[in-house]
Order: sequence, then structure tokens, then C-alpha cells
Amino acid sequence: MRKRSLTPWRGLLGARHGEREAEHPLDVFHREIDRVFDNLWRDVEWPMLGHRESLFGPMAPRMDVTEDEDRVRVAVELPGMDEKDVEVVLSDNVLTIKVEKEESEKAHTYMERAYGSFYRTLPLDVEIVTDKVEATFDKGVLTIDLPKTPEAKKAYRKVPVRTVGVVKKLEKAA
Repeated sequence: MRKRSLTPWRGLLGARHGEREAEHPLDVFHREIDRVFDNLWRDVEWPMLGHRESLFGPMAPRMDVTEDEDRVRVAVELPGMDEKDVEVVLSDNVLTIKVEKEESEKAHTYMERAYGSFYRTLPLDVEIVTDKVEATFDKGVLTIDLPKTPEAKKAYRKVPVRTVGVVKKLEKAA
């Protein structure tokens, strides 16, 4: 059931023009439950991610990792960021992406956007040519190309997948 179906819609303005209505109690309750669960998972260690991560926190960026024969490519969504706010470090086959987003000096009437610093780490299980790593930032997406060493390229192998029914038919035919 959607939250909207539980909360009567009243709009932002009250009966008199310019008068702001009080926030509905269910909206306040929903926001508090979200905050409790965000804080609950904030300090959990996730061994598969390497270092401590704020995986469910409001600033955890979405990340895609792809691999082909020649390279590993990491794409990270960082909306509202500039390249000067981003730091990329590759050390001991661990890629670390650090970002700091500063809050504006203006007083806020209402605030949902997250500010502060965060980092993501990604352990790499292939050897990388470190002096040829490239990072580009375009339209809020950080893309990092990590070229593989010649030895890592040789170890990459696609395994063909066959349908079980086809194998049995071929065995009967033989």
C-alpha cells in the first residue's frame, strides 16, 4: 500500500492564502521510520565491499561495474557534484572513490538533500595497468576505465552456455 493512500491530501497552503498547514502526523512518522532504518545500517560492516560503507545512507552513490576482455569499467552516479569534489584512488588493487558535498550557507525551510562526505571502495580481483587508468566526469556520472594487464587478459575466458535439452538430443543422435 502506498503512503499517499494513507495520508489525506491537503496541499501546502491552508484555508487562507499564504498560510502553511501543519505537516500530517503520518508524514512525520514515515520520515522518522526511514531515519531509524538509515541509522541502523549505517555502521554495519560489509566484508564483500572492503572497508566500512554507509551502504543505505542518503549519500551512498549508485555504482555499475562491467568487465570485458580488456578492461573493468566503473560508472558512479554523482548528481549535483563537480569533478573538483571527487577523488579517485587506486591502491593495492582497491579502487576508492571519495566525494565531499558541501551544504549551502542559506537557511533552509525544508531540506531533504544530503550533504557531507562519503566514500566507496571496490576490491578488484584482476591486475590493472595502473598508469593507464582514466577517470572522466560527464553529466553527473563518473566513469573509470581500468585496463587489464596482459596476464589478466589471457585469464579472461567466456564459457559457452548450452541448453540441457540440446545436449541430450545430440547424445541420442550419436
